[in-house]
Amino acid sequence: MHDDLNRLLEIAHRHCPGGLVETALDGVRLNRVTAPTAPVPGVYDPMFCVILQGAKLVTIGDRTVRYDPSTYFVASVELPAAGCVIEASLDQPYVGLSITIDRPLLASVIADLPERPVGRDAGFFVSGVTRELLGSVRRLIELLDAPQDIAVLAPMIRREILYRLVQSDDSGTIQQIARADSRLSRIHRAIHQIRAHYEQPLSIDGLADLAGMSRASFHRHFKAATAMSPLQYQKAMRLQEARRLLIVEANAQTTAHRVGYESASQFSREYARMFGLPPARDAERLRGAPPAPQFVEI
Repeated sequence: MHDDLNRLLEIAHRHCPGGLVETALDGVRLNRVTAPTAPVPGVYDPMFCVILQGAKLVTIGDRTVRYDPSTYFVASVELPAAGCVIEASLDQPYVGLSITIDRPLLASVIADLPERPVGRDAGFFVSGVTRELLGSVRRLIELLDAPQDIAVLAPMIRREILYRLVQSDDSGTIQQIARADSRLSRIHRAIHQIRAHYEQPLSIDGLADLAGMSRASFHRHFKAATAMSPLQYQKAMRLQEARRLLIVEANAQTTAHRVGYESASQFSREYARMFGLPPARDAERLRGAPPAPQFVEI
């Protein structure tokens, strides 16, 4: 695996001189950081992440996970999170890459495999990188040096990567992402509903019905998948959207009402707790900075 990592680092340094880069490969991002960072709040889309050098902590709800070149991270549903690089320097920068999980492609891979037992409803997890998985990732990233081959070869290698992920996942969690009848997929339907209507009052009974579960079962499985309650998830979504709106909306009170808060003071307290500054001061700082991504940096 050492040779694969070195090769991946070589390519990453060439195509990502610094910061977060959207590559020529659709849904593949590279990130290069030369110093440890403070926690950056955002939202993880369903993705597979590998660190080529350095280490990172990600906090989701009441759980914090660490990953580095010996492990990989998977987010199987959309998750509010805060990520921080903990190992990086000028001589040995943090380098990470992420690949968006294509659900239809994953479903086609799983259709050709025997169903595996499901041990958990995790919406995210960290697992050990295998030589086969890292080799598949290397072959995909090497296409950045051969853009004429991307259209033909990238879909095949992406399929191979998903196959390797399924094979290396002892819990069967990744299979749940694509199976419409799995508990995780049913929780995903509820997550989609919360995100689409985050500003409206939350109906736990309605979400439980949508997921085809009892109220108690829904609450338990939602917490298992996201490490937070449905109400905590909605609050995180409201605050993320409020931050986006505040960049163009000067009035914090108006923004608070637009994202569903009846109390401006409660909004201000919860906003400062998540982002470290009151809404108006944070918005002023953001307007003077480069546009912030709406997802957690890999």
